[in-house]
Amino acid sequence: MTRRTITLIAVVAVVLIAVGGVFAWDASRSDVIANGVTIGPIDVSGLSRADARARLQERLIEPLNTPLVIAAGGQSFPLTAREMKIEVDADAMLDAAVRRSRSGGVLARTWRAISGQGVGTRIAPDVRYSRRAVQRNVDKVRVAVSRKAIDAKVDFKPQAVSIRQSRSGRTIDALKLRSDVQTALVAAVGDRTVEAPVRKVEPKVTGSQLAAEYPVVLAVDRGSFKISLFKKLKKVKEYPIAVGQAGLETPAGLYKIQNKAVNPAWTVPNSSWAGSLAGQVIPGGTPQNPLKARWLGVYDGVGVHGTDARGSIGTNASHGCIRMLIEDVEKLYAQVPVGTPIYIG
Repeated sequence: MTRRTITLIAVVAVVLIAVGGVFAWDASRSDVIANGVTIGPIDVSGLSRADARARLQERLIEPLNTPLVIAAGGQSFPLTAREMKIEVDADAMLDAAVRRSRSGGVLARTWRAISGQGVGTRIAPDVRYSRRAVQRNVDKVRVAVSRKAIDAKVDFKPQAVSIRQSRSGRTIDALKLRSDVQTALVAAVGDRTVEAPVRKVEPKVTGSQLAAEYPVVLAVDRGSFKISLFKKLKKVKEYPIAVGQAGLETPAGLYKIQNKAVNPAWTVPNSSWAGSLAGQVIPGGTPQNPLKARWLGVYDGVGVHGTDARGSIGTNASHGCIRMLIEDVEKLYAQVPVGTPIYIG
């Protein structure tokens, strides 16, 4: 055998031994994760499958068992892992990490290991939870924190017309909160608190708007024989009156001034108390017409008018109408447009 043949055989033997060594070394690292592999934010580079599992348990699985807390409107709402039915498939994530580490041929894997090159792979955490439980808790937070806005309202009373003030409401963005909770449930790093910003809900009607909508209001207190004039819901004047007698009471309720007239004609009701005048129309300004000076029609023949029976003021004397002194009704008439609310209590 020549020297050249011996040399060639020796070289081949060395190569075979080297190749065999490479394969054996590669086989020994079958469960070792390559450099540059992360599972979520957790770096598992260079770890064996068992060591990677232990790291996942410490840094992912155990933190996910810590209750997630929704903070909203000064309240806290804990969401436990059990209620959310959180499940972590560690085997699936480790399988993916090892599979990516074993990509390429044996020589490529060997070179990566020797040179320290990484594969640059991020495995998404395989974390499952109950979407129904998330929605249920988001709804719970929304109901607990939300508050309807209350519009301002006018309260009518015989001697007072006041504003029940508006109140702002509040709510949360349920869709955003649901998305934030779903993201936080699978995140094992940082503070496990989700802030649910509370949004202010303004009322549709405020007190200032109401005042503008009620430039003039009348309120009648039959018990104290007073009629009050309110401007922008503030009392500006009070006048003495007479109201209906027993059996012919001035009707209570909230009405509006239907019509107005100066020295109105009087259409006499077909009632027994009208006597021979029943059904007639008495011209305005005549002695037989009891509607003196001014008329503010309220409801079904009832109205506010002047009277020359001054002694009746402060008593139950009319046939349902609201009597005023002539000088008073003239002043009031000029300040009260048709459509003005009048509350009779």
